[in-house]
Amino acid sequence: MAQSTALPKFIQLSEMLIREIAAGHLADGSRLPPEREMAAEMDVAVGTLRKALADVEAKGLLERVQGSGNYVRHRPVVDSVYAFFRLELLKGGGLPTAEVLSVARLPKPDAYRKLGGDPEGHRIVRLRALDGVQIALEEIWLDGGQCEEVALSDLSDSLYHFYRHKLFLIIAAVEDRIGVAPLPDWTPPAYHQAAGDVAGYIERVSWTAAREPAEFSRTWYDASRANYISRMGKG
Repeated sequence: MAQSTALPKFIQLSEMLIREIAAGHLADGSRLPPEREMAAEMDVAVGTLRKALADVEAKGLLERVQGSGNYVRHRPVVDSVYAFFRLELLKGGGLPTAEVLSVARLPKPDAYRKLGGDPEGHRIVRLRALDGVQIALEEIWLDGGQCEEVALSDLSDSLYHFYRHKLFLIIAAVEDRIGVAPLPDWTPPAYHQAAGDVAGYIERVSWTAAREPAEFSRTWYDASRANYISRMGKG
């Protein structure tokens, strides 16, 4: 049974603004509309919007000037819920959401067995969307040593948010290998492309701060709907 568990509304708003800023849709130094106007446009309470703006400000992407307004401040790297989510709409940005199709604890396939210390892993299959547009199919393997069980009800739109707040597991780095590949034979009917169709392909290993592999994932994405974007600041 599929399940979509949304992040809290203020986090959704915060992440949407962060991704809009990163995509260049909100220019550095530009002033946001008045808060009541923004809240009405987004159909949220002013208090919820202010909580989201406070989160964006805490991440260094907003300067709130008393009596003047809220001003955008660009930064190359931001610690956000979707900091490692590299897919964007062709126009840039887009709020990610996820529909979890299945989760099960299973023996790891041979190719993933070396990742993490447990012979079993939690296999999570999800569909991803940006601003409601379906763009990707994901297969994620979380090492079984991280927790005994993962339930559908545990998962939100952001797995890394679940890892951090429920498992106290922080993903510090990822390694992506990008290419093209046919969609797998288990591609669900709910996905808009069929098994065997050639798609953009991302193979990822995610690491903890101690450089221990915690997660392996494969993502097939529709390149006619989304791009893989990696932004880097000065080292």
